[in-house]
Amino acid sequence: MFNDDFRKRAYYFLKRIIDIFGSIFLLILFFPIMLITAIAIKLTSEGPVFADIPMRVGKDGKKFKLYKFRSMIVNAHVLMKTDPKFKKLYKKYKESSYKISINEDPRITTVGRFIRKYSIDEMPQFINVLRGEMSIVGPRAYYPDELKEQQKKYPHTKALVKKVLKVKPGITGYWQVSGRNEVNFDKRIEMDAYYAQKCSIFFDIWIMLKTPWVMISGKGAL
Repeated sequence: MFNDDFRKRAYYFLKRIIDIFGSIFLLILFFPIMLITAIAIKLTSEGPVFADIPMRVGKDGKKFKLYKFRSMIVNAHVLMKTDPKFKKLYKKYKESSYKISINEDPRITTVGRFIRKYSIDEMPQFINVLRGEMSIVGPRAYYPDELKEQQKKYPHTKALVKKVLKVKPGITGYWQVSGRNEVNFDKRIEMDAYYAQKCSIFFDIWIMLKTPWVMISGKGAL
């Protein structure tokens, strides 16, 4: 019988192998879609192809730059906090566990609305996977201020956050395929913590198999 430490080491080793080869394969597979998306973004709105978003929190609390196609107007994150016309939107953003529906957010571009609905905006994150900052499957890559504010709102989640930050965040994950953005932070972090503790390749495969349908259906997309 293998001890728990050996099991976890074997799991993370195999997981990294899957991440490397899986991300290379998917980057090649999705390259035509990514190229068309990049061109569409440049032709329909001013600004860079990749989103100018704040750093995210990774494993052990280390911050990293997350690669994502820009689906909003330039400097959207800062404008929401500083522009008076977005005051109500920012209030709702914080009250709704740092998530706003794509149909309610005026900062989202026409192309952005489409690529967010079908998770195309997240495809560049396979670059983060290759760099070792993320995994294909894992918890959400949270914003630093999001974790800070949500732990104030839900004090009982502090222990769960610590468990979540022991593993790499993922492009897809347990809560994404079980309801995606339709769940509040306390429930979401509980599901992320459950995933972080499980350490199961079979569970990872189950999540990966469910992900394509979630992307195609656009269920719960924000």
